[in-house]
Amino acid sequence: MVHVGMPAAPIKRAVLLQAGMTPYMERLALPRDTPMTKHSPKWRLILALVFSLALALTPSLAEARAGGSFGGSFSGMGSRGTRSFENNGASPLSRSMTTEAPSPGGVMGGGSFFSRHPFMTGLMGGFLGSMLFGGGFFGHMFGGLLTLLLIGGLIFLVLRMLGGGAMAMGGGMPRSLGAAAAPQQQRFRGRDVYVGDADLNAFQSLHAAIQAAWGRADLGELRQYLTPEMLSYFSEELTKNSSQGVQNLVSNVSLVKAELTESWEEGDLQYATAFMRWTALDYTVRIGSPPSSPGALVAGDPRVATEAEEVWTFVRRRGGHWLLSAIQQV
Repeated sequence: MVHVGMPAAPIKRAVLLQAGMTPYMERLALPRDTPMTKHSPKWRLILALVFSLALALTPSLAEARAGGSFGGSFSGMGSRGTRSFENNGASPLSRSMTTEAPSPGGVMGGGSFFSRHPFMTGLMGGFLGSMLFGGGFFGHMFGGLLTLLLIGGLIFLVLRMLGGGAMAMGGGMPRSLGAAAAPQQQRFRGRDVYVGDADLNAFQSLHAAIQAAWGRADLGELRQYLTPEMLSYFSEELTKNSSQGVQNLVSNVSLVKAELTESWEEGDLQYATAFMRWTALDYTVRIGSPPSSPGALVAGDPRVATEAEEVWTFVRRRGGHWLLSAIQQV
């Protein structure tokens, strides 16, 4: 009969004694009240596996990497040709149909030994974890032999990682004769060109026309000023606003500063990037409700102008009309 408050160990001891076990057998069968760190090998196995997986997945996890009226929730959108992913002082293009080209040196030999061999890294992690935590897969089987192998393997890896730079400095045999002999090729980024005052005036006119068409949610007019890629982004933003029953209104646009930062050509295409700073009444209201009616205003203030800074990139075919190709927040 079990009494309330009776400790757990005496209950098990009473049951085993009724089964006719000797004190020696009882001592072997009963769990001892010692820390788990000495008599529970399962946790060491789990820790070793976790340690291995963490090392093996480190490269992928590490790779594992906005805002204006038009940007919605993106810091930049559109394409700038071969310069789409260059750092031009503005926010990077988080949405672009242009794919980033790999660096010339990133195809062969890139990264460290551990990043290029994740499986071997995980295997080394398993060995190291079993040695550190004791027991595990190999602790009791290989003992000192495993320790020697691990130390030798680590020394080999360190020497191999450091050997490339040492041989290069000492004139030793390079890893690849072809790679050493061939000069480092620079990535093509177009040819810088000059744009005149007429082009600058066209950028200012485009800026005003796009702002006005956006405020009216006139996608048909926007089609005349945008590349197909930018038109798709604008259409997506307008559709999202419409589905939420709101409209972003932009009026009284005043361009404070427009400064050309770079211009170049790629084949038949010419690009120009300009820094834009302007003020405008920028606010969001519910569709079908006058801004002055109660509850109509969702965001912004129809009476207070706000200042915005963005970098706009325009593109045209040689001799054609300029179109907006990208917007980046500053």
